[in-house]
Amino acid sequence: MFYRPEDGHGLPHNPFNAIVTPRPIAWISTRGKDGSENLAPYSFFNAVSYTPPQVMFATTGKKHDRDGTKDTLANIRDTGVFAVNVVEYAMREAMNLTSGPWDKDVDEAEMAGIVRAECTQIDCARIANAPATLECRLTQIVELSGKANLVAFGEVVGIHLRDDCIVDGIFDVTRFQPLARMGYRDFTHVTEIFSMSRPGEQAV
Repeated sequence: MFYRPEDGHGLPHNPFNAIVTPRPIAWISTRGKDGSENLAPYSFFNAVSYTPPQVMFATTGKKHDRDGTKDTLANIRDTGVFAVNVVEYAMREAMNLTSGPWDKDVDEAEMAGIVRAECTQIDCARIANAPATLECRLTQIVELSGKANLVAFGEVVGIHLRDDCIVDGIFDVTRFQPLARMGYRDFTHVTEIFSMSRPGEQAV
């Protein structure tokens, strides 16, 4: 089939999210300028450069109690920092609980029973036992076409790696099985990997 998004797809559910998959999930922790804590997952997320290391995530839609966006981006806009926590399969239920449209005064980490630790380079909390956390400083926010579609870019200024995930000097994702977003209400997790070298590249 072929369809133009502006004309509609004619299917029971929008297939777009099921096409661009699997998507890594950024479990983003932020702190409001009033000291309130927030934790929410975003699957429009990825790394975008090596030097300096930078990441991006997009937020779509808005909440009634925020100015044209959601709690995460509102906090980042105010403070200029955020932490990206990697989601492991074992934390899938807690992650899902924090995705609800909670009021801005709700502490999602506390509600989900998640233990926090302080970041080292930024004034923000992180998930204490996450397989990895990226401490980020905001570089820019880009407004996209459509209603409340915003993309935030951040430079990674600190990286936490959980000791049990480092095997022979390699960050081994099979130790924690990262969770990824599929389409509809579907998720997946990484249980096995394989390697390929690029043409002309020496195998490591």
